[in-house]
Amino acid sequence: MNIPAELKYTKDHEWIKIDGDIATVGITDFAQSELGDVVYVDVDTLDDTIEQDEVFGSVEAVKTVSDLFMPLSGEVVEFNEGLEDAPESVNTDPYESGWMIKIKLSDPSQIDNLLDAEAYKAIIGA
Repeated sequence: MNIPAELKYTKDHEWIKIDGDIATVGITDFAQSELGDVVYVDVDTLDDTIEQDEVFGSVEAVKTVSDLFMPLSGEVVEFNEGLEDAPESVNTDPYESGWMIKIKLSDPSQIDNLLDAEAYKAIIGA
């Protein structure tokens, strides 16, 4: 199970990479393994401002559809268009080519409420 130490995590299995006031968001290696083969990523919130813990999209796997939850409040400024042609990137490379959205943070203090890698490992029993 790959849980990079430099990232932040949510209890809903999203990972977050902070770069100034921009955060890149995807789902964790654990989440993609639980979902199975991802066939579609749906994000229709581009240019919308979404509050923390609200749904920003969904990921569809062969057997299930799962909502994606906003880890931090902010404006969705970019969607990974590579996922339109290769949604399986979420399975094969969840932390690099499988990222989902980038958000412009509206409340950076929320970062303090995210989990570090050790706390996330404890939640998933890794």
